[in-house]
Amino acid sequence: MANSQEEVILTRDVIATLIPHGEEFTLGSGEKVTITHRLGGNFTVMTLQGMYRISAKDADALGEVQANTSVKTNSGNDAPANEEQIRENLKTVFDPEIPVNVVDLGLIYRVEIEKLQDRGRVAFVDLTLTAPGCGMGPVIAEDVKGKVLELHGIDDAEVEIVWDPPWTQDLISEEGKMELGLI
Repeated sequence: MANSQEEVILTRDVIATLIPHGEEFTLGSGEKVTITHRLGGNFTVMTLQGMYRISAKDADALGEVQANTSVKTNSGNDAPANEEQIRENLKTVFDPEIPVNVVDLGLIYRVEIEKLQDRGRVAFVDLTLTAPGCGMGPVIAEDVKGKVLELHGIDDAEVEIVWDPPWTQDLISEEGKMELGLI
């Protein structure tokens, strides 16, 4: 049911982000929307005016239950998260237009953790986008930062949108290609 389309009526006003431009708009209570994707806790919806992303925190406006977003998760031990665990957690972040996570899309170029005296353990993530004109970049970057900060032993995170090397479909993982029907 993750990607089945469902028409719903908004139960309250909600701030939504226009895709792909990234501008915020208010969708009004009583407005009819079609949920096209439920990905990473967020929702992609269609209206007569276009496609929008509604944040997980506003799930109730769609009559949905907010996804359980745990704080400072760990894998049952006290060891701080490593780069591999960060990449795994980032598999819950999606480009709202594409039903494949940012890791399998090949959008995550670098994940490094540094111990800084004044900031603790800081994760640095380089993220690219499928197209330079994508206005959703800041929204996706904020989602990435939030998922990194959920992890145990990460005190801060910096996410930088980079363009070198340019993204191509060759960067999509086998799993991502299967999801998109490319193989």
